[in-house]
Amino acid sequence: MSVFDRIDTRRPRAAGTRTQRVLLVEDDHHDAGLVREMLRSGWGADVEIVHVEHLDRACEYLAENTVTCVLLDLTLPQVPGLDGLARLRIAAPEVPIVVLSAHRDEATAMRAVHAGAQDYLIKGRVDDSLVSRAVRYAVERKRSEAQLLHQALHDSLTELPNRSMFLDHVELALERSQRTGKRIAVLFLDLDRFKLINDSLGHRAGDRLLCLVATRLRGVTREVDMVARFGGDEFTILCDDVTGEDDAVIVADRVAEAIAAPFAIEGTEVFLTASAGIAIVGENAAGEITAEALIRDADAAMHRAKERGKSRHELFDEVMRTTAVRRLETENALHRALERGEFTVHYQPTVALDTGQVQGLEALIRWQHPDRGLIPPVDFVGLAEETGLIVPIGRWVLDEACGQLARWRALRREHGDRVPLTMAVNLSARQLLHEELCSEVAQALAVHDVPAQSLVLELTESLVVGEDERTVEAFSRLRDLGIRLAIDDFGTGYASLASLKHFPADVLKIDRAFVAGLGRDSVDTPIVAAVIGLAHELGLVAVAEGVETHRQVQVLRRLGCDYAQGHLFSRAVSPGEIDRIMVSGLSI
Repeated sequence: MSVFDRIDTRRPRAAGTRTQRVLLVEDDHHDAGLVREMLRSGWGADVEIVHVEHLDRACEYLAENTVTCVLLDLTLPQVPGLDGLARLRIAAPEVPIVVLSAHRDEATAMRAVHAGAQDYLIKGRVDDSLVSRAVRYAVERKRSEAQLLHQALHDSLTELPNRSMFLDHVELALERSQRTGKRIAVLFLDLDRFKLINDSLGHRAGDRLLCLVATRLRGVTREVDMVARFGGDEFTILCDDVTGEDDAVIVADRVAEAIAAPFAIEGTEVFLTASAGIAIVGENAAGEITAEALIRDADAAMHRAKERGKSRHELFDEVMRTTAVRRLETENALHRALERGEFTVHYQPTVALDTGQVQGLEALIRWQHPDRGLIPPVDFVGLAEETGLIVPIGRWVLDEACGQLARWRALRREHGDRVPLTMAVNLSARQLLHEELCSEVAQALAVHDVPAQSLVLELTESLVVGEDERTVEAFSRLRDLGIRLAIDDFGTGYASLASLKHFPADVLKIDRAFVAGLGRDSVDTPIVAAVIGLAHELGLVAVAEGVETHRQVQVLRRLGCDYAQGHLFSRAVSPGEIDRIMVSGLSI
């Protein structure tokens, strides 16, 4: 008998029907004949059967030929247990395998299925219908598995590998780099102005644009490179076997040129640019860096390129690494800072310009790090916002501020001062959209017995621009509690007047950039005057920030500004210092 015994039946083949090729691995000629007859009866001319007696021959055949399914005898000579199944899966992992066995116990069947068999048939208990059906079902199940695997590892829109698959391939590339000493590079791309284009032309056009970008990226990279959609308008490229920075830069230049060419979207020419970050690793570092870290390095370089604006790409360097490490250390410490009681709140007084009395206080968080000392808010508030930690931190600040406000209101009453005292607390974008915000505010007010009108929540101008449905709803729910809302740093964002139209503000805080030039800059004074006039016309209270000189106070009084805060009156100080101010007043 020949090594490959093809059985071609004589039944007429239906037009357009694809022949199924089944590889039968069976050392018993009698059993092999029975299986051939069963398949012939069940499929007729639509099946081609290739019979081999040994596992080695089966692996050789699979290496050079396409097979629909394998029927495997589980008791081949010199192949104990499930070893044959394991070897076939290595030889052709995409081909479904149906096991034929004389073993009738359930445990063997379960082990075979867990080891990768699509089905388990017992010799002597099958007929032509059962064998044919088992092969068909095995093929369909394997095809479904392949489709699910593809969906799990590819982006549904662009059909590019997704984040998960990209990470896996970077890990494999790092392992190869460690063995071979060859360098690899990761490019992290972000499409500039994509959101503007997406919002202007619509999501359908935006999706079409992403697909066109994916096609162009595939067109300017080598077959050995991997292009992936990392998420949103971010793409990543893995370049294997690069000689150094020059190779990676060449790829980045080709990518930039490809994306810079105009795109035709629904009859409109669209122009794009991309910011790219490049991270390279070689033999000396491949074992010391993870896939996540390498991608993070490329991401950091991309953000540097975006910040600089003029450069299309940026190479990750040691300065960035130091910054990234410091940032990671800060993030890790930030996770524990709240539970360890490392945060404190300082308070800066707001003064009524007509009387000179303290009218309110602004709560400002400080972080007393056990090793790094006092960390300013600018070094951690943004990070807390990105990581979501701003929500529990903000909740703690709110509770702390309301508790102190209750104390100071009582202290004032003890000294016969009946002037209402307010507390301002800053609110971030993530806090504003947090679904529990209103209940947390209400709880803080109730626990500390603080009137709602005494609490002012401050939002930067960028948060109050536009008519986003969730934002408008959040504003409305906060106002229903009876608290007051303030626009902080007014005049520094865009669409300032439009923001006043949609945002139910009570307080307008004039940015220090305009206050600084009062009395000496011919432009700042009329700007501040206009903002104060606008606030009063709209029924809002005007507060000047960053007041540092008596001259500024004089001008603000002349212009009719209601309140002011700044270093002239007091810096942000500890609660104990505010106790003294409440008793003795400010000395200016």
